[in-house]
Amino acid sequence: MQKISVLLSLAWVCFLFYAGIALFTSGFLLTRLELTNHSSCQEPPGPGSLPWGSRREPGACWMASRFSRVVLVLIDALRFDFAQPQHSHTSGEPPVLLPFLGKLGTLQRILEIQPHHARLYQSKADPPTTTMQRLKALTTGSLPTFVDAGSNFASYAIVEDNLIKQFTSTGRRVVFMGDDTWKDLFPGAFSQAFFFPSFNVRDLHTVDNGILEHLYPTMDSGEWDVLIAHFLGVDHCGHKHGPYHPEMAKKLSQMDQVIQQLVERLENDTLLVVIGDHGMTMSGDHGGDSELEISAVLFLYSPTALFPSTPPEVSRFLHTYSAAAQDLQVKELHRLQNLFSKASADYQRLLQSPQGAEAALQTVITELQQFLRGVRAMCIESWARFSLVRMAGGTALLAAACFLCLLASQWATSPGFNFCPLFLIPMAWGLAGAVACAGFLTATGLKLDPVVLGAVAAVGTLLPLLWKGWAGWESNRPLAALLPMPGPVLFLLLIRFAAFFSDSFVVAEARATPFLLGSLILLLVAQLHWEGKLLSPKLLTIPHLGFSAPPDSPRHNGVHALGLGVGLLLCIRLAGLFHRCPEETPACCSSPWLSPLASMVGGQTKNLWYGACVGALIALLAAVRLWLHHYSNLKSPEPPVLFIRWGLPLMVLGTASYWALASGADEAPPRLRALVAGASVVLPRAVAGLAASGLVLLLWRPVTVLVKAAVGAPRTRTVLTPFSGPPTSQADLDYVVPQIYRHMQEEFRDRLERTKSQGPLTVAAYQLGSVYSAAMVTALTLLAFPLLLLHAERISLVFLLLFLQSFLLLHLLAAGIPITTPGPFTVPWQAVSAWALMATQTFYSTGHQPVFPAIHWHAAFVGFPEGHGSSTWLPALLVGANTFASHLLFAVGCPLLLLWPFLCDSQGPRKRQHPPGNEAEARVMHEEEEEPLMEMRLRDAPHHFNAALLQLSLKYLFVLGIQILACALAACILRRHLMVWKVFAPKFIFEAVGFIVSSVGLFLGIALVMRVDGAVSSWFRRLVLAQQR
Repeated sequence: MQKISVLLSLAWVCFLFYAGIALFTSGFLLTRLELTNHSSCQEPPGPGSLPWGSRREPGACWMASRFSRVVLVLIDALRFDFAQPQHSHTSGEPPVLLPFLGKLGTLQRILEIQPHHARLYQSKADPPTTTMQRLKALTTGSLPTFVDAGSNFASYAIVEDNLIKQFTSTGRRVVFMGDDTWKDLFPGAFSQAFFFPSFNVRDLHTVDNGILEHLYPTMDSGEWDVLIAHFLGVDHCGHKHGPYHPEMAKKLSQMDQVIQQLVERLENDTLLVVIGDHGMTMSGDHGGDSELEISAVLFLYSPTALFPSTPPEVSRFLHTYSAAAQDLQVKELHRLQNLFSKASADYQRLLQSPQGAEAALQTVITELQQFLRGVRAMCIESWARFSLVRMAGGTALLAAACFLCLLASQWATSPGFNFCPLFLIPMAWGLAGAVACAGFLTATGLKLDPVVLGAVAAVGTLLPLLWKGWAGWESNRPLAALLPMPGPVLFLLLIRFAAFFSDSFVVAEARATPFLLGSLILLLVAQLHWEGKLLSPKLLTIPHLGFSAPPDSPRHNGVHALGLGVGLLLCIRLAGLFHRCPEETPACCSSPWLSPLASMVGGQTKNLWYGACVGALIALLAAVRLWLHHYSNLKSPEPPVLFIRWGLPLMVLGTASYWALASGADEAPPRLRALVAGASVVLPRAVAGLAASGLVLLLWRPVTVLVKAAVGAPRTRTVLTPFSGPPTSQADLDYVVPQIYRHMQEEFRDRLERTKSQGPLTVAAYQLGSVYSAAMVTALTLLAFPLLLLHAERISLVFLLLFLQSFLLLHLLAAGIPITTPGPFTVPWQAVSAWALMATQTFYSTGHQPVFPAIHWHAAFVGFPEGHGSSTWLPALLVGANTFASHLLFAVGCPLLLLWPFLCDSQGPRKRQHPPGNEAEARVMHEEEEEPLMEMRLRDAPHHFNAALLQLSLKYLFVLGIQILACALAACILRRHLMVWKVFAPKFIFEAVGFIVSSVGLFLGIALVMRVDGAVSSWFRRLVLAQQR
């Protein structure tokens, strides 16, 4: 099987999963229809005359204007309890002293002194509670949809009718200052605007100070009718420090001073509105639908008395939307329309006959409240309507892709496996089907949907392949052969598959995954003991080949394997100390070690933690260098090795320096702040640039070998076998016999050339036995440092545990993976399942949760403290790399599962013991250390090597595919569940994105192994040509 065939088949299988995910997503995460209609003063909002005022009055539309001007102060993430006084507490309980209580004293003072001029309301925000969605809801009066949560990176202009559009259409001068999200939502709508970058959550003051610089001069100028100020300091303080940090008290006190000065400047015809777009959790995040996240402040004040009134605009929107979308329930729509007509008629009668006005007015208010609640409930239900056909089709595609991975993983290592007719022909059928479907849609005038075309292409490739597999299935073969994995692994996968249907398990997955991983490790140790594989092969004693050594101690090997298992369990337990509690478990306390060092108050404690983090970096660097030195890969003069010697220490130095600046940036002297700010930009980019340079060098010269040449030696290449002891199984004999045959060939060639007076050039190459693993470990290290830079400093300890845990697991798995020469090579399901579980466990240990409020937004500004301008893909890439770092690292390192058993087959070079009588060889090769074959044994059967890589990839994709299939089925079946948008939908989205990242990382890892293999082949060809000359 050629290398390009493996990569093509892997890309094709990934495409099948992508098509299923896209098709399911298009049916599950629907968006609502956005109406482009705009209200005007010439169109009354409802039946009957307008009793609120004359439309001919200057400045009036449907009703007389109560105020000529309005000042809208939007304080991002202003939770409702932030407006409570310090002394507020439950009766009979002592007061709770919280940093954020009592800081907005101006609101309470106004409410007490001027109760008729001010109102304080608790605003309930509809989820998702992200800023862009809340701005759309506040300005349009509509409900945000769940899929809009991803638009925070790419806000788009609002096409619906909105307040800003109405203000500008009536000639009002709208002035804005603050969050630059408004620039994308309302392009060109403001008469004057002062936009400031909003996404840097570590910056608490830039936006707020910029607003204050322009706020009071703009108010005093009088060149405005609507003044909007969007402050971000409270929100950013919550993200960076949390609501319980002293910085939150300072920021709220600053907002209180702003409100006080605005109140003093207000004129009688001006309305002040202070509002929060959403709240925040106890950790300072938002995006979900918890009570703390949806609770926000709404404060109204004017020097004149307030008189609320509401025109019936909702009824007209309901009528227009139902006519355009036709997806509202007909019976419920008629009921609500009748209810509104009745309320309108009662209101008209109330205006004509004011007798008993209080009771009649209360009746009208009740009817209008029922109408509004009914409209909201109906719209929520309608905009959550799913496309069951697409959801079923996407789920079927995912299931078929998983089944194909299972079948193809068995076919890949079969003797008669032929790639071209089995994979390339179905690919051609799928492409032809997509082209035919596109032609049909174009001819009929229907819309070309890329998701549908991709699904058609996927089905076109799957059907002939599955049919071929079904036709070739022997009738007498049991169905159990379809599941070649061991019973315990199958049972574990079934448990994990079924657990995704429980919201309790999804919430508690951070605790369940280490338990499953630990159980699998104990099972591996027990299975190795039962099968007798804990005892390493005895040293091979064949005097004619020149090797002899005493057998190893069985007790020592058993204790060694047990030590690996205990070390793994200890690493899992230590990694569990870094955990983030989901909001559904209020009794749980998140690890304080996940927060950045800048949020710590004590200087001595911060310094100790900084020393521990730098120590983790140094330990990681030392471990990689010691490993490469152990296998002598550091002796090579190749550019990647030189980079490891000098480039990696520079990356460690740059990372440590950046952490020092980031943790103490607020404490820097004023004259050094410019230097600190510049270094905070340069250092992360330098580390990323060094990592990219190292990866380019690795791809350019991936073979790290040391070559020695000598003249005068006969052309003899002695073969060293890594086996030791007499053959104990047929597998041992299969391995030893080909080496004896090669040794006989070399002896015969030596006899033919022994008559020559001087032998040709003899070349000795070292480090070939670990050439594949050395490249993989180097690549993973170069990837780890930039990813680590995107996390908080103390996550470096988790990365160190990640590498140690992976090392122990690979050694433990290598003890149970049989090595058959010349093939086929295979990686057992236990190893693949444990590797995938470890990726999930590391995802949680780095402080992540499959919910939007837990996303580490600060990663978008590592190296870019001033923001990214209009770019949206770069911050999305940085945040995605932070979130799915574990998926990427374990996927790229997946080929190590195949390479490590060969690497561990011999523990290092041995000195050659030459038999007596061969003086010429003893003279030239005296005391030379020879390399064990190790990974070079994979090159004895290139077809089996490539097939093993494909099989490993298919197995890994199957394990990941089972997870995304379970999440899709759970979201489909439980689509009306109470927790669907809080638990199941976010879990599906995170699993889908994680699968895409993992598949891309797996493809890159396999491609790197292919690149190394091709470089080794080229090196051998050059060596042969040199010897022939």
